[in-house]
Amino acid sequence: MPGGRLTQQERQQIALGLGDGLAYAEIARRLDRPTSTVTREVMRNGGPTSYRADLAQRATERRTHQRRQPAPRGRAEAPRAHGRDPEAVREYEETFTTLLMAQGLPKMMARVLMALYTSDSGSLTAAELSRHLQVSPASVSKAITFLDAQGLVRRERDERRRERYTADNDVWYHGTVAGARANLQLAETARQGIAVLGPDTPAAARLETIARFVDFIGESIMRAAEQARDILYSQPGTGPAADPDPEEPHGEDKPPAHP
Repeated sequence: MPGGRLTQQERQQIALGLGDGLAYAEIARRLDRPTSTVTREVMRNGGPTSYRADLAQRATERRTHQRRQPAPRGRAEAPRAHGRDPEAVREYEETFTTLLMAQGLPKMMARVLMALYTSDSGSLTAAELSRHLQVSPASVSKAITFLDAQGLVRRERDERRRERYTADNDVWYHGTVAGARANLQLAETARQGIAVLGPDTPAAARLETIARFVDFIGESIMRAAEQARDILYSQPGTGPAADPDPEEPHGEDKPPAHP
């Protein structure tokens, strides 16, 4: 059933495949399922080292039961923003959250960041995040502290003096720059080993190769991030992405767009 929900037998096969060290793609091939289905299933249920078929099955049954619960009396169903299907939005959030987790972001931090990304305002309070994710305020606070330390969210105060958390375009820029700087630090540390191991040894030559490679990649990423920020994040008509006015003369005394 490639389009249906995973069965308990399929979850057992996933667990066996993980135990045998199989890649997600190979497990998916054996189940005749998309690789993304297996990846999402594993990451939302403990990850490859902690996945258990029985616990994953119970967690799925619990989520299904919660979705079927009727809304409390007196509470009207929230209107669909822009006609969106809430279930489709939830599924998309889970897919993107799984991707962020696969790239190393802890689960709760990934969920909070994804909630900010998919909100039209890009800014939510702790109470709004807690309600949306159905988690405790303490969990939200812990996630925000982590994301703030990584430069992935900004803290602001609204007109009611409430603290709000914002994820904007610069999040990706700062995250990319931070990763590039970490690579440059790796190169520096690799070069420190050359003096320790001896400059004329095979081990030192290997470290030098690592350092040169990481140097090149890190510097290239830094340049690309700066260029992308200038081009993509500039306001229409003000940045490098703006098209020149076809009626504007191009005389010699015209100042350049970028001094």
